[in-house]
Amino acid sequence: MRRPPALPNQPGPPSNAPAARRLRAALGMGPEHVAHDLRASYGMPYATPDLVRAWEQGAMAPTSPELTALAGVLWCAPGDLIGRPRTLREHRIARGIAPEDVAMAVGLELLPYLEMEEGGDWRGTDRQSAVLADLLHLSLPDFITVTGKEEKLAELLRNAVTTRWQAYVRQVGKLVPLDKSLIEPTLRELHEDYQGRMTATLSWGNSLASEHARQLGEDFLARIITHFWNTAKKGTS
Repeated sequence: MRRPPALPNQPGPPSNAPAARRLRAALGMGPEHVAHDLRASYGMPYATPDLVRAWEQGAMAPTSPELTALAGVLWCAPGDLIGRPRTLREHRIARGIAPEDVAMAVGLELLPYLEMEEGGDWRGTDRQSAVLADLLHLSLPDFITVTGKEEKLAELLRNAVTTRWQAYVRQVGKLVPLDKSLIEPTLRELHEDYQGRMTATLSWGNSLASEHARQLGEDFLARIITHFWNTAKKGTS
C-alpha cells in the first residue's frame, strides 16, 4: 500500500535520522519490527521496513503524524526524533503538545492560533507570548525566531553595525526584551568588530588581504543574529 502524501500545509518537521536509528538499535529492534508496530498499533498499513530505513538514512522525512507514531514505537518523546526546531510548529511538535492545547493555554481560538503557526506570524499579546514561551520552553533567541521577528532584528543589527549603533538601541529594545544596559554594550562591541574588519579593507587597498577582510565582513553581516546572541550572552555571564 502506498504512503499517503502529506498535506501541503503540513510538512514534516526536521527529523533527526541518526537518533531514530540509534533509539531503534538500543531497543534491540529491526526495521521490520518498527514497521510492524506502526501498522498494528498506529494504523499505518503502508509502513514497511524500507520506509523505516529511508527515515533513518535521511532519504525521506516522516510527516508529523508519522513522527509521533514512530516516537511511540521507540518509546521516546517526539522531540527526541526532531532536529533543532526552528518554527513555532516544530517546537510544539518537539514538546508533544497538540495545537488545541497550546491555543487553550494562551487563550486563543484554535483556528486563529493555527493561522499564526502556519504563517509564522505570531500576533499574541505580551501575556500570551509569555505563556507560549513557558509552555514550549522557548529560549529568548528561539522566541524571537518562532514569532517571526528574527529578520527584522537582523535588519536593525546590520544597520547598527554599519552606521551609528547608538541610533538603534531603542528599536532593538522594542523588539527584544533585554535591558538597555545590556543592549548598548552589545551593539557597541558588534559595531567595533565589524568596523575593524572594514578598516582593514581600506588599509590594504585592492590586495588579496583586503578582499579576504571584505569577505569576513560580509560573513559577519550574514551571521549577525548569531553574533548578537553570543555577545549578549557574554554580557550576562
